[in-house]
Amino acid sequence: MRTHWVMDYETLNNCFIACFESVSTSDKEVFIVHELQNDIVEFIAFLNRNIDLEEWHVSFNGIGFDSQITEYILRNQDLLLEMSGSDIAHWIYGKAQDIIQRQNEDRFLEFSPWDLQIHQVDVFKLNHWDNAAKRSSLKWIQYTMDWPNIVDMPIHHSTEIKSMAQIRDIIRYCFNDVSSTKKIMQLSKSQIALRKTLTEEYNINLFSASETKISKDLFLHFLTQKMGQKKSEIRQLRTKRSEIKVGNILLDYLEFQTITFQKLLNAFKEIVVYPDQTKGGFKYSIQYRGVKTDFGLGGIHGARNSGIYKADKDMMIMTSDVVSFYPNLAIRNGWSPAHLPKEDFCEQYEWFFNERRKISKKDVRNYVYKIILNSTYGLSNDENSFLYDPEFTMRITINGQLSLALLYEMLTERIPGAVPLMQNTDGLETLIPREYEQRYYDICKEWEKITQLELEHDTYDKMIIGDVNNYIAVNTPKEVDLETLRDIQKDNPHYVFFKTSDNKYYYNAVKCKGRFEFHNLALHKNKSFLVIPKAIFYYFVHGKDPVEYIKSQTNIFDFCAGKKIKGDWEFIEEHVENHVHIKNKLQNTIRYYVSNNGSKIIKHNFLDKRTTQLVAGRWLQTLFIDYVKKPMEEYDLNYDFYLERIMKEIHNLEPNKSQLSLF
Repeated sequence: MRTHWVMDYETLNNCFIACFESVSTSDKEVFIVHELQNDIVEFIAFLNRNIDLEEWHVSFNGIGFDSQITEYILRNQDLLLEMSGSDIAHWIYGKAQDIIQRQNEDRFLEFSPWDLQIHQVDVFKLNHWDNAAKRSSLKWIQYTMDWPNIVDMPIHHSTEIKSMAQIRDIIRYCFNDVSSTKKIMQLSKSQIALRKTLTEEYNINLFSASETKISKDLFLHFLTQKMGQKKSEIRQLRTKRSEIKVGNILLDYLEFQTITFQKLLNAFKEIVVYPDQTKGGFKYSIQYRGVKTDFGLGGIHGARNSGIYKADKDMMIMTSDVVSFYPNLAIRNGWSPAHLPKEDFCEQYEWFFNERRKISKKDVRNYVYKIILNSTYGLSNDENSFLYDPEFTMRITINGQLSLALLYEMLTERIPGAVPLMQNTDGLETLIPREYEQRYYDICKEWEKITQLELEHDTYDKMIIGDVNNYIAVNTPKEVDLETLRDIQKDNPHYVFFKTSDNKYYYNAVKCKGRFEFHNLALHKNKSFLVIPKAIFYYFVHGKDPVEYIKSQTNIFDFCAGKKIKGDWEFIEEHVENHVHIKNKLQNTIRYYVSNNGSKIIKHNFLDKRTTQLVAGRWLQTLFIDYVKKPMEEYDLNYDFYLERIMKEIHNLEPNKSQLSLF
């Protein structure tokens, strides 16, 4: 009977372990290649069966590592069947080190994905954890998804394995990685189904493709048909530029009424951008209506001082976002990478936009078109992409932020009593007198006519602003039927739900950003001390006392923090035992919580001897690498640490609130 397999290999100096678990059941297979036990015949037979039955391998970084070993074994199986277990293990170990060396030197894989005899689903690549901004190891993802055991490999790969006891330890470790990879696969189920659909529809292998790769490959697929050129020809296209004179690419409609914004526009007109020096290449800030707003080569970012901003009977909080801002800037202004025909590019780009609007959000194509629309701008600044043209990128980002600045000025200059709250990349929030609501919409319509762009509007009851990247926004209540309410509540239990005296149902949607995020965090993100943003949220949104809230929490993982280390650094645990100062070196990814009794965890540079405490001050930590279930009071949590951080944040946002009133 056919099945697919979640798998992982452990390659040691004189021992090779291959562990497999069925995707759909708990069935397991394990193969040992060592002088004490040599399963090479059974292992090769298993791999050949995978090929014959078209059974797939699901892995974490399997395309870059495990599949390379698999393919190497398959291509040399006749040779291996004549060798001893010890020799085979050494042979595989040598190959593993060669693969790692290739990766370190950023060389191409020996076997490309389309050369592999066994089909692969790589959850590492699928989730784009090979990207610099999201880079994550399996240990880190184990931490972020609260995996019970995040223990490192107990035996170094160079160790000479001499006993079956050691081999059993390696197998336990390997199956822990397999099981956690299976969990990631289950969490990625909808994404895998999407890639299966796309692969079958377009005959492009996208099973392990990141969203960026999906965007690139599908845009290429459609452009190939439109331009009548081969994919291989279009893939080679690029537009490289030595400099970009910003004054030459600004839109004609950018005209401002106030001196502040006129100076801003003039500053942009003088810029010369050098594509290889864009990071920090230009910064400009304005002070306008009590808000400091920053401009650069990316997007606009500005926010009022931290605090609580509420709508009331006289004032309302308006929020307006530009619909598909960056794609529509290109479409409406006829921009394309210079090496691609404008008509073909813009027609195709607009087709994706229009098609997405026609179909339900439940339709898989809606999500695919969203990926393509959002990723294309980023790919124009990627030298490895056929969409590369840094001038196209700058046209979008610079004209985008100046266009939004134009709306910012129009609203605040023409609405008496308007108070700007926030401006961020593709939208803005403004506190306005309720009597001017229609004027607000009229000004927005005027802006839409000038720019040919479209705005979406909503209102907030309250905004809790730390800064432009860290805030909580509570929407104005919306009426829904009971069935819809239950569906929303199931996916968003942190929203505000209520029933009125006349039996009508309402909910307030809530958006949390930055350090206030806690619900459905992306797996690569650090979720350290999650109980803190939760307590802050429930205080400001639901009015819950932080002391009562954290004392009522029963998930120990919400009190934990994670830390990873690399390079010349190491973690050292220091504690005193029987009046003796003890130091222990720790693994590179750790999980811990703050406790009344425990140790100090130090980050130590073993070259220049610098040290820093993970948690500064008097606080002690308890390592929590391997989960142990017990009553909350037995974990010895130091609640004062968590409460101090919670109250500091509340006090920063509500400086007039007595810090003692909640204790």
